[in-house]
Amino acid sequence: MQKAGTVVRWEADRGFGFIRSPQTDADVFFHVRDFRGPGTPQVGMAVRYEEIHVGGKGPRAMAVSAVAAAAASVRNRARPKATPSRDPWLRPVLWGAVVWAMGLGWAARSGHLPVWVLPAWLALNLWTFALYWRDKWAAQRGHRRTPENTLHFCSLLGGWPMARIAQQVLRHKSAKASFQRAYWLTTTVHVAVVMAWAVVI
Repeated sequence: MQKAGTVVRWEADRGFGFIRSPQTDADVFFHVRDFRGPGTPQVGMAVRYEEIHVGGKGPRAMAVSAVAAAAASVRNRARPKATPSRDPWLRPVLWGAVVWAMGLGWAARSGHLPVWVLPAWLALNLWTFALYWRDKWAAQRGHRRTPENTLHFCSLLGGWPMARIAQQVLRHKSAKASFQRAYWLTTTVHVAVVMAWAVVI
């Protein structure tokens, strides 16, 4: 049965204390390992707990939690978790990448592009994802960031498919409007230049 009470004694150096509750005649013993925080128990702290009786000893409190923390936990459980919005452009970009890879393969076999173009393009995309991951990692830890121009340069060279995947999977740079405009510009320029080169050659 869950009860409410107030911490009336706390021996910090020994790791135990007592709770007084109007629902129980005697003060209720509790150990620090039964306290669920946050912080540490303090005299005067209002708590909720589960009361048990072991053998011939007095009552003991288990699962002790501060009333404010318990209320916050209930609110957090009741509040629906926000689901990140799906990127409407991710699937078109993925299909575009498949078609683009097939086009590069055909152009290489037909002599319109060097044979190393397709494997180099795949390697560039893997490197692009690694740069996005590194920048996200650095942003979370306050370390030196990867310049945005470097990320855009990778898209310009052909890493635009994996850049889009990284933006969605890592939730990185996906909501920054100026970055998105530059991403689409570099992607468009890359596609236009490679198509023109293939046609001319």
